[in-house]
Amino acid sequence: MIIKLKYATMRIMKREENKSSCPINYTMEIFGDSWSLLIVRDIITDGAKTFGEFLASEERIGSSVLAERLVHLEKKGIINKKPSATDGRKFIYSLTEKGLDLIPIMYDVIIWGSQYSPHPDEGEAWFKDMEYDREEVIRAWREAVQAGSSFSNGPDSVVNKLGLQGD
Repeated sequence: MIIKLKYATMRIMKREENKSSCPINYTMEIFGDSWSLLIVRDIITDGAKTFGEFLASEERIGSSVLAERLVHLEKKGIINKKPSATDGRKFIYSLTEKGLDLIPIMYDVIIWGSQYSPHPDEGEAWFKDMEYDREEVIRAWREAVQAGSSFSNGPDSVVNKLGLQGD
């Protein structure tokens, strides 16, 4: 856009999408708020797929913030959105290949949080999975999410694949 003033012509540049080409900056521009990672968490750990399921998360995200974050994650290529086959009023959200590549990062974030949180609230299966080889867990987790399951839920869940059910 060009603005002509009495004595000079100024170019007003629209801010570029990313502030810099730094990989950390790129990541922070996508996930710089807590809600984006929590949405990904809900998909990969609990198998959340619909707006209502994300809204039911214990962190109590507001509906307008959730809607904005879902649009943001879709625009950034982290999630896909498609109409529900059974209910035309609903949309089903899933991870893209780019989103699936977040599983190892999320695994490490959960490990770190489990070690340092004063009161980690994870099921017994989560602590059992830490006894397995990291790569084995991540491979099983990716396969589970691709099959429509998650870490905890679904027939192809990591809990089922690795036999992590409580004794």
